[in-house]
Amino acid sequence: MLKTNEIEPRHYRDAMARFAGAVHVVTTDGPAGLRGVTAIAACSVSDDPPTVLVCLNRENPHNEAFVKNGIFALNTLTADHQALSNAFSGLTGLSPEERFALSEWETIATGAPTLPDALAVFDCHVVQTVEIGTHRVYFGRVAGLSIGDKSNPLLYHERGYRVL
Repeated sequence: MLKTNEIEPRHYRDAMARFAGAVHVVTTDGPAGLRGVTAIAACSVSDDPPTVLVCLNRENPHNEAFVKNGIFALNTLTADHQALSNAFSGLTGLSPEERFALSEWETIATGAPTLPDALAVFDCHVVQTVEIGTHRVYFGRVAGLSIGDKSNPLLYHERGYRVL
């Protein structure tokens, strides 16, 4: 057990590994191009107006597409989407085109790619961003919604996938 007032990055990451989270693929498309990334840091902000947030690494220059396009879709993954999550995490070395070729995609309202078999999809217009440390927080006003079949969610905990 570790108890400390001196918070080193390694200790912080170890503590956050104990935080279980739903796995999402966040997507965008538009003038700045097609982009998709795996994300855990996402949640509801408000139901009136319907708003979600997602945190993405701003040190990756490819993530600028989310700001420039001004839209994103938060696709909540099922247990069957583990390979898709790995592909969009960048660990497989697949190109963006190869990543998107792994599944069928559609659009709802904004033009951002959405997974028809996701647990839930929140199709959003970016209404605000906040930069904190290495990440940018995107606040998205939900313009379209999809609620999938009840399936087991894909979770991430202790640096690995878990299923309820």
